[in-house]
Amino acid sequence: MAKLPKVPVVIVGMGWVGGIIAAELTKAGVQVVGLERGKSRSTEDYFMDHDELRYARRFELMQDLSKETITFRNTESMRALPMRSYGSFLLGDGLGGAGSHWNGQTHRFLPYDFEIYSQTVDRYGKGKIPAGMQLQDWGITYDEIEPYYDKFEQMAGISGESEANPMLGKRSHPFPTPPMKKTPILQRFEEASKKLGYHPYMIPSANLSENYKNPDGVSRAACQYCGFCERFGCEYGAKADPVVTVIPTAMATGKLEVRTFSNVTEILHDGKKATGVVYINTVTGEEVTQPADVVILGSFVLNNVRLLLSSKLGTPYDRKTGRGTIGRNYAYQVNSGRAVGFYDDEEFSTFMGAGALGMEFDDFNGDNFDHSDLKFLHGAGIRISQNGLRPIENNPAPKGTPTWGKEWKKTTLKYANRVLTVATQGASLPWKHHYLDLDPTYKDIYGKPLLRITFDFEDQDRELTKFLADKAGEVMKEMGPSHVEVKDKLDPYNIVPYQSTHNTGGVIMGADPETSAVNSYLQMWEAENVFVVGASAFPHNSGYNPTDTVGALAYRAAEGIQKYLKQGGMLV
Repeated sequence: MAKLPKVPVVIVGMGWVGGIIAAELTKAGVQVVGLERGKSRSTEDYFMDHDELRYARRFELMQDLSKETITFRNTESMRALPMRSYGSFLLGDGLGGAGSHWNGQTHRFLPYDFEIYSQTVDRYGKGKIPAGMQLQDWGITYDEIEPYYDKFEQMAGISGESEANPMLGKRSHPFPTPPMKKTPILQRFEEASKKLGYHPYMIPSANLSENYKNPDGVSRAACQYCGFCERFGCEYGAKADPVVTVIPTAMATGKLEVRTFSNVTEILHDGKKATGVVYINTVTGEEVTQPADVVILGSFVLNNVRLLLSSKLGTPYDRKTGRGTIGRNYAYQVNSGRAVGFYDDEEFSTFMGAGALGMEFDDFNGDNFDHSDLKFLHGAGIRISQNGLRPIENNPAPKGTPTWGKEWKKTTLKYANRVLTVATQGASLPWKHHYLDLDPTYKDIYGKPLLRITFDFEDQDRELTKFLADKAGEVMKEMGPSHVEVKDKLDPYNIVPYQSTHNTGGVIMGADPETSAVNSYLQMWEAENVFVVGASAFPHNSGYNPTDTVGALAYRAAEGIQKYLKQGGMLV
């Protein structure tokens, strides 16, 4: 095993988290090593490469599941089995991580989210929280995190309507660029929503509406509305991506060394502090030790948790006692409720679009409406998106259509550009029996145990889905289709089909070391020189996409790491 000289900071994972923290530390003069399990990437890799089969169906930008995957079960009475092909969510791989293949929808969480336990109890009483639901405050308020939201949005050039959504918290500055184009599809949704008394707004977008230079001096071009965002890299650099924003900023300082093909397998520690990491060079197979003063985990949610558990750093969560924090409060996303409109006499340009081109309203998100007589907490955004419907993945047909043969072909061709969907994206709240741990049976190619997910949808989620799907159906009917199909039933969770890559929790933040793994700077209570950054810190998942909050927390963590390098100790 090779052992390298000690460095001040080592970062595991070079996606949004790693890129942001590297940029902030290197601008402050700190030497940083960034370790990325996958290969390097740039915009040139995607030039004239709108290959749906390669990227959307064969998952070019994703982790190789034959080498490392997860196992899944609904309950403890079931045997967990490995995810052998992609379905429910997508695990990014390579420089930029999920920040390269995301759609770009960039929502802030609600003030309610950060104080969800306190505000729920204040308004409804403790009896409103079901037995077994582990709601807890985040240890930070919206007002405290707002400056970091602003910093992420200014860096990424987020396009949006600053005053259009009355349901959100205050903003210190307007969005840096105007909203994206309001297409005829979006206009129809807007008119229908307003007629019903709701408050639609353009979804904040990391797909640039115009050319933009950010505060770090990085210039990027405007979106071309090609429709190849999710699961694809952007050939124009119009989609905010660590590879075209924060990583170049860090590299320009001369203080960042990025090592690709470097898969971290262990955090070295003495029980109180980390001393470095061990990684495997995936090209040569060589095992390397990298000592460091500070270790930052900035990988995907599931990989952050797995690395801590396999390194025996932090106390594993015990479902039976409720004690321990690593693996606690795993949450997902509840987004099955939707209304589909079929138009026999109209066509739309649904093949065009962008990853974050859409409209939404939040009248039924968070606690923006009265839950007194409802059998669920929180809610969902109701939205329509024009992402660009590609032909392999999208063959819509009404219920009752044969699933193959001449009639299927005829019907799907008819409706190829005649179907619109009003969708819901709901919050996923934490339960005592939803958690992450190491699988006792299955291992990866290096002999390390796989991460095991124990999760299923609850009555809370089914009630939320039915309520919100009905609201989506009302909007869809106002949009004038020939007929509407409403999906308001939530099936038991399964690893197939694709649903959302919005996994959260497992290394959650809070003010109490008994119920949280990290503080508000995402510094580990049990190892003060380790910072675990990303959606793994979320104590629950909101009704929004997580990236804006991940970015905000990364900027706050970078500030905390700089303080720690100067003074040491637990930060307050």
